[in-house]
Formats: sequence, structure tokens, C-alpha cells
Amino acid sequence: MEDKRTLFWGWYVVLGSFLILSINYGARYCFGVFVKPLADEYGWSRSVISLAASINMFVYSVCAIVVGRIMDRLAPRRIVTIGALTLSTSFLLASLVKTPLQFYVVYGLLAGIGASGLGVVVTNSSVGKWFIRKRGLALGISTMGISFGTILLTPTAGFIVKNYAWQTGFVFLGVVVFIIGVTLANLLMRKTKPEDHGLLPDGETRAEQVLEIDSLPPPPHLSYRVMFGDSRFWTLGIGFGLAVMTLMSVFVHQVAYALDQGIDKIAAASSLGAVGIAGFAGQFFFGWFSDRLRDAKYSAVLGMLVMVAGMVMLLNVTSARGLYIYALIYGFGYGCLAPMMPVLTADRFGRHVMGSVYGMLTFFIGLGGSIGPIVGGIIYDRFGNYSSVWQANIVVLIIVSLMLLMLKPRDAYAKG
Repeated sequence: MEDKRTLFWGWYVVLGSFLILSINYGARYCFGVFVKPLADEYGWSRSVISLAASINMFVYSVCAIVVGRIMDRLAPRRIVTIGALTLSTSFLLASLVKTPLQFYVVYGLLAGIGASGLGVVVTNSSVGKWFIRKRGLALGISTMGISFGTILLTPTAGFIVKNYAWQTGFVFLGVVVFIIGVTLANLLMRKTKPEDHGLLPDGETRAEQVLEIDSLPPPPHLSYRVMFGDSRFWTLGIGFGLAVMTLMSVFVHQVAYALDQGIDKIAAASSLGAVGIAGFAGQFFFGWFSDRLRDAKYSAVLGMLVMVAGMVMLLNVTSARGLYIYALIYGFGYGCLAPMMPVLTADRFGRHVMGSVYGMLTFFIGLGGSIGPIVGGIIYDRFGNYSSVWQANIVVLIIVSLMLLMLKPRDAYAKG
């Protein structure tokens, strides 16, 4: 049993997850920094370059299924180490590419595989196994790393590319991922779950306290037949997949929309940073708030409705000031997505099989994210304006909110 005078190991897992998500998402979200330099040097079109990012996201989503299954059997240390080595290698090789095909293999395929080992399925599943009462708070803090890494690494990579070369930028990312990823894996992610080390979830000192809320632990293995036959799986998968679809349409088209409204280029571009900063606060809030509700789904619904409010605001943006107000509102609401998916997954299916279920759900989320920008572009081409895109997003987010409100509670095989 752990000495109460020492910090519960679960919080070290939270710290490790926060930093791992920071380097993973921070490095991958730097992609936009390299688009223009690659186009200028090789004459590649934006669509040719952007295809690498789409391949990356699709491969990441597919690999999440495999990683999720492995997570229920192995310590996260091994998965994170392999992921860090693979992702860092892909960035180093990206500095040497000469053809689009090489770029697709290195950044699309290899980086997608590596990123899955450092992604939310690994980190959030790890955190979810260490907490029950404080699960929302722990996952909220952990997923704040996504925004933190974006805020920190994107401008740093931009500075390096601007003042040195795009090749140096890729080398920088490769070195950062290698050093931090491998170090964190072996320092903070070497333990699988508290019971394996004589501990109890949340740092509780008595098993009775855990049994109050974890009285019917689920089976150690959940078959795909049972998973796919559960309406809650499809509610979460389709609901969050649609929400991320709207999110990615905003991320890709928001700046162009702002420019169409006559807003300054710098203000238009920096509004994405404002979304990230607000998301940082939202990730903590919605995770923390979910611990204080009878059912965590209401925290997710609140976040979706805040995103709706942001979309309504964006429809009426005519100035930089209005754009920043929208970004803060929408970004805060978008912060619910990262923590609430693992919270609801663990709550509905149990923490012991969280990796398997969360990995499969991540595939649907990635699928939604990959088609969001394309759907936004098709709607724009059809109607000639982005207002139609934002209106469609509002409708979709309201539908998702209603779906989550009808999400069934946990049953006898999932009480953890």
C-alpha cells in the first residue's frame, strides 16, 4: 500500500501523459509551418503537400485500434518508447525528402504509426486506469497537453523555419520527440494500473472505498461483437466523430473566412492561437466539472452547446475584435472534446477495457476529422460562402448534444 505522505503515482502518470501529448500534438500541428517552404522549394501544389497530413491522420486512426488492444495488455512504457522512436525517425527523414511519394511514406505513413504510440489512446487510457473519483480532473489536466504543446512548439518551429530552413525545423522536431518521448516513457509511464503495484485507484487507502463505485468490475477482455452491439459505443463514436468533423472544418477554413470578411491577415491567423489558448482552459474545466455531476455526459453536452454559441458568433463576425471573442468562446467549448471522450468511455465500459474501446472509438473520431475539411470545402464550393458551413456545423452540434443527452447509463459489466 502506498504511503499517504508520498504523491500518488497516478499523478505522475498524468504529468507524463500531459507532456507526451504536448510533444505529439505540438509537433504534428506544426505541419502548416512547412507547407509554404516545401511549395517554394519543390513547386509542389498545396493539395499535394496537404495529402501527407490526411494520410497521417488516417493511418493514426487505424493504428489507434491496434494500440488500444495492446494497451489492455502491456505497460504504456513500451508503446510510448516505440512510438517516440518511430515518430522522431519520421521527422528526421522528412528533412531529406525530395519527392511527394517520399513525403507521403515518411510523414503520412511512418509519422502516423509513430504518433499513435504517443496519442490519446495510450495516454488517456493510462490515466483512466489510475482514477475513478477524480477521473475527470485527471484527464482534464492530461489533455491540456494538446493545447500546451501547440502553443509552445508551433511558434518555435515557425521561428526555426523562418530563420534557418525547413529541413532544420524537421530535425528540431525529431530531436525533441526522441529525447522527451523516450525519457518520459521510462520515467513516468512504466506502471500499468494501480492494482498491479499494490495500490488503489485515486490513491485510496481502503478497498471498501473503491468498491463503493467500482463494485462490478468489467471483464478483462471485451469482444468486438459485444462492443459493436452496444448502442452506447455508437452514440459515442458517431457523436464525437461528428463533433470533430465540425471542429476540423473550422480549423482549416476559419482563417480564409476571416480574410473574406476583410479582417487583417495577422489577426486572422492568430485567431487560431486564441482558440488553442481557450481550449487549454476548457480542457481543465470540463474534466473538473464532470467529476461534480451525477453523469459526466452533461459536462460534454455543455461543451457542445458552448461550441454552438461560438459558431453563432462566427456567423456574425465582421471585425478582428469579434473574431477574437468568437475564438475564446468556441475554443473554450472545444476543450470538452479531449477529456470527455475518455471520461465517458471509462464510465460506460469500465477502466479495465478502456484501451480497446477507446482505440476503436478514436478510429471514428479520426475519420470524422479527416472528412471535415473536405465537407467544408464542398459546401463552400456549392453555396459560395462559409456561412453555409457554419450553419451546417450548428445543426450537427445540436444533433450531437441531443445524442449525448440520450446516452444510456453504464450497466452491470461496466461499473469502473
